[in-house]
Amino acid sequence: MVVSASPERMYGLVADLPRMGEWSPECQRVEWEDGANGPAVGATFVGHNKGGPRGLMKWSRRGRVLVAEPGRAFAFVTEEGGRESTVWRYRFEAIDGGTRVTESYEVKWIPTWARIVDVPTNRAREIAEGMEHTLARLKTMAEARDEAGRP
Repeated sequence: MVVSASPERMYGLVADLPRMGEWSPECQRVEWEDGANGPAVGATFVGHNKGGPRGLMKWSRRGRVLVAEPGRAFAFVTEEGGRESTVWRYRFEAIDGGTRVTESYEVKWIPTWARIVDVPTNRAREIAEGMEHTLARLKTMAEARDEAGRP
C-alpha cells in the first residue's frame, strides 16, 4: 500500500506493537515482556488475538522481534507450542510522495490440528483480508493531520 507519510513514520507506527490492536482486526493487544519496552531485535512480547468464525476464537501467542531497522523494515516471529510458527514482515520503501508499505507473512510451522482447521475456514483469505484492513488503518492514521496540520 502507498501511504503519504515518511518511511520513518510508518515504521514508528508498525513497530509500536502495543498499538497493533488499533490497526489489526485480529490482534487485540500486545504487551512487551521480560523488561522489553520497545522494538529491538530480541525483544519479546505476548499478543492477544481473536478471530475465526464470527470472531469467537481467542488466543495468545508469544513473539520475538527479528528485525528492527527504523524506516526500512520490521519483522517478528510468533510461537506455537514452543516452536517458531509465523514470521510477520513489514517493509518500508521511500517513493515519490510517501512510502510503499508491504506486509507479508510466512508460516514456518503449525500443528496438524491447525492445518486441518485452516482449510475449511479459509484461513489464508482471512489473513489476507486482515492484512488489507491493517494497512488501510495504518494509512488513515499516518496520513491524519492534527488541527495545526501536522502529521
